[in-house]
Amino acid sequence: MAKMPVHGNDVLDGIKDALPILIAVAPFSAVFGAVAISNGFSFAELMLTSASIYAVASQYVMVDLISQEVPAWSVMLSVFAINFRHVLYSASIGRHMQAFSLVQKAVAFFLLVDPQYAASEARRNKTTLRPAYYFAYAITVYTTWMVANALGAIFGTLISHPEKLGIDFILPIYFMGLVAGFHQRPQFFLVLLVSCLASWLSYFTLGSPWHITLGGIAGLITAALTAKEPEPEHA
Repeated sequence: MAKMPVHGNDVLDGIKDALPILIAVAPFSAVFGAVAISNGFSFAELMLTSASIYAVASQYVMVDLISQEVPAWSVMLSVFAINFRHVLYSASIGRHMQAFSLVQKAVAFFLLVDPQYAASEARRNKTTLRPAYYFAYAITVYTTWMVANALGAIFGTLISHPEKLGIDFILPIYFMGLVAGFHQRPQFFLVLLVSCLASWLSYFTLGSPWHITLGGIAGLITAALTAKEPEPEHA
């Protein structure tokens, strides 16, 4: 990978912006580690899938389906459906990666999870999105994800009923916070409403996990149809 030029406090800003997210990432990752082990995964299998897939929602679904002995093709299709939103993330944020080399972009897209996308969008609205900031944020979250997975696998049996502690509600709250961070965008409430309705209808017609993908696509189409052309600059 090419050497990344550092501007100002890019690295420190990336780490600082990632710290609040770790409050949600760490416990949820630890619970996933415990769940995976309790469903028959070995420690090595857990760490390999977490390191290579790196997508908590789809990994929960994957573990649940595997434990039910669902065919492999169905597991893969479900994981793809849930992770399809990452394709939309890549298309959106990729337009603002002029400072990234081709290799840096490839690694960056692998690390492009939900909080990474939200943080990158916020960053590029303030200044140029540069590799130093992006990877400082990404490595902080990714490292926490892996360490918490391992700790959950080792000590997870000590928490017999995580739902009693409200741990199972951390992820929904976390996603709500990410969505709320875009409330100042044009047509935010319209896009949110259409996305929620499409997701709700998909859930009760096609079922999970298609409601995640179709809700996101509906929101994307709404945003595209309601977008206004930028006004030409006057000399």
